[in-house]
Amino acid sequence: MEFEDVLRTRQSVRRFQKKEIPQETLIKILELANLAPSAGNLQAFRVVIIKDKNIREGLSGAALGQSSVAEAPVNLVICAVPKESAVKYGDRGRELYSLQDATIFTAYIQLAATSLGLSSVWVGAFDEEEVADVLELKENIKPVAIIPIGYPAEEPGKTRRKSLNEIIYKEL
Repeated sequence: MEFEDVLRTRQSVRRFQKKEIPQETLIKILELANLAPSAGNLQAFRVVIIKDKNIREGLSGAALGQSSVAEAPVNLVICAVPKESAVKYGDRGRELYSLQDATIFTAYIQLAATSLGLSSVWVGAFDEEEVADVLELKENIKPVAIIPIGYPAEEPGKTRRKSLNEIIYKEL
């Protein structure tokens, strides 16, 4: 798929077919996402892959009952590792760069999934402590996004996008 087509095709999908994602496809998504830039090339993020139905259901509960989390055959939970960024960048690394690293990795995951014929949705509404408990995360690992991925069982309508005039604040 051409890059422009990937960007124009990617949409948030919340309903998924009950069809497994081949392991090779999942690995390809992660390999492509691993090309994302990061502050100082520290890659201060980690990903937890969840296929287990019971864990997906627990994660759905932590995500305020969002059914897409339980329904998708795979969830990727992207976590920041603030301590890794702090070593090089201090407080700014801990508080900002590690989050930026995790979120750009997440965006690359969504684009890679789209390019391979899969759909996803970015889930940011969740109880951070509950997600950490469900996934048994160490204290220094901070969940940032949950990405349910699968073959779409719906085709959402096009969403309105703001015009460039609305999003360009200033040109100097």
